Amino acid sequence: MSDLKYCQGPECHKHMTQDRIKGAKGNKTYQTRRRSHFYYGSGNFCSMWCWNQWFDKFGDQAINHFGRITQPKILTEHNAWYKDYDWRSSSDEHRYYYHNPLTKERRPLTEKQYRDDNYTLNTV
Repeated sequence: MSDLKYCQGPECHKHMTQDRIKGAKGNKTYQTRRRSHFYYGSGNFCSMWCWNQWFDKFGDQAINHFGRITQPKILTEHNAWYKDYDWRSSSDEHRYYYHNPLTKERRPLTEKQYRDDNYTLNTV
């Protein structure tokens, strides 16, 4: 049997749906959903509703804990490079490439370089 986990929505048990009703006749209650897999919030929430309720309640606290951004992040021509591929390309010669949207430059990659998470473009 797979491990079951509970939805982390703070008010999941208050949503009155048929699948949340549990208990014997005359002693029914609404309970937090319990599943082997959830699709929202990295597998922690049963619905967007529960995910949003969690963020409304704990979002500021979580952002402050993990580090609130106080200065803008800046994308320059030196750090704007990202890997991309052209699925329509008929040849493998320029199918994979590094792309810089600021300078509109493309540099070809091999498929091995594209799939290597540690490979970086030497821009120095």
